[in-house]
Amino acid sequence: MNYDIVVIGGGPAGLAAAIEAKKNGVDNILVVERDRELGGILQQCIHNGFGLHLFKEELTGPEYAERFIDELKKEGIEYKIDTMVIEVTADKMVKCINSTDGYFEVDSKAVVLAMGCRERTRGAIAIPGTRPSGVFTAGAAQRYINMEGYMVGKRVVILGSGDIGLIMARRMTLEGAEVLAVAELMPFSGGLTRNIVQCLDDYDIPLYLSHTVTDISGRDRVESVTIAKVDDNLKPIPGTEIKYDCDTLLLSVGLIPENELSNEIGLEIDRKTSGPIVNESMETTEEGIFACGNVVHVHDLVDFVSEESRRAGKSAAKYVLGDSNTGDIVKTTPGEGVSYIVPQKIRYSDKLDDLRLFMRVNQVFHKAKLVVTSQSGDIITEVKRNHMAPGEMESIKLPKSKLEGVDLSELKVEVVCGGDK
Repeated sequence: MNYDIVVIGGGPAGLAAAIEAKKNGVDNILVVERDRELGGILQQCIHNGFGLHLFKEELTGPEYAERFIDELKKEGIEYKIDTMVIEVTADKMVKCINSTDGYFEVDSKAVVLAMGCRERTRGAIAIPGTRPSGVFTAGAAQRYINMEGYMVGKRVVILGSGDIGLIMARRMTLEGAEVLAVAELMPFSGGLTRNIVQCLDDYDIPLYLSHTVTDISGRDRVESVTIAKVDDNLKPIPGTEIKYDCDTLLLSVGLIPENELSNEIGLEIDRKTSGPIVNESMETTEEGIFACGNVVHVHDLVDFVSEESRRAGKSAAKYVLGDSNTGDIVKTTPGEGVSYIVPQKIRYSDKLDDLRLFMRVNQVFHKAKLVVTSQSGDIITEVKRNHMAPGEMESIKLPKSKLEGVDLSELKVEVVCGGDK
């Protein structure tokens, strides 16, 4: 098979990229999705809160996905579901398999990686204790309840205060379970403030910061979970244990970009995001291979995923049509208080549009500002923030006019405090 662009992943990132590529002049596009339907993780996110930035209204996950699925079909973009991509080569050959076509290869001019992210499991964080049933990742529990119709437990402890864990605390409560506690290893929550309020505070569910699970007990099924306070080195403090009699433990201990294909291609990976390094066009270190959405870095809002993926789709179309950007490489460097910046590289030229840098801070800041400086230390722009936390992604818009006449061998972003951390 031959296509101009192959998009791997039919979730919000892949759908937005494919639609934008079609709108920018490329007709021969294929979307490959391994699940039985398009929409990705949004299909199991039946809560509202999606689309506030993009559509200016509150939608559920399936409603948000449906708008893009309808547009994909209206544009006549081809897609294959229940199809697994088993390899992508550096020369943009995509090798797939499904039950209808069997094994097949797709030769393409550009590839967009939009595989999303996966959850860290119990094995990744080495929780001590026995290995009974009743330990689930929060996302797995969400799929069981919202899509398969199975209730995973009645008395629940949740480890991790990421957005999925917070949302599942509310979901389990609404389904009749008792959520006994949410424990968070760090001294701050990993989720959005609005989710802490709407999912924990509104239901009187306690949140224990600087706590972790120190023991799981049970033979066939979880019988109890013990949590304890941790010190500054994140080690449990003896004597602070709290034991809960429960039958279920949900883990919301972080998301990781689904980078197996990225590694096999040989893309350069950012150690801080665990996703591929990209430039301002969302192009990876391999020419003609683009990446977007949670496979690059984990987002907190799907609206930002769609915005970023549209840029990737537009850039892939320009690449296929021979109109891609080239120019001098400018590195973006995270400074004091900043964990990472995306994109990691910028090609500066006359074709460069206004830039938007996405980043996360590494701790909670109050009354601070994000300052962008050049290699020579000149301040390009600064943005004030009353509150910043690692669970909420920050962005800075850089108009092209602000970059003219500046030493652009490097752009650095750091947090400058005007108050307490």
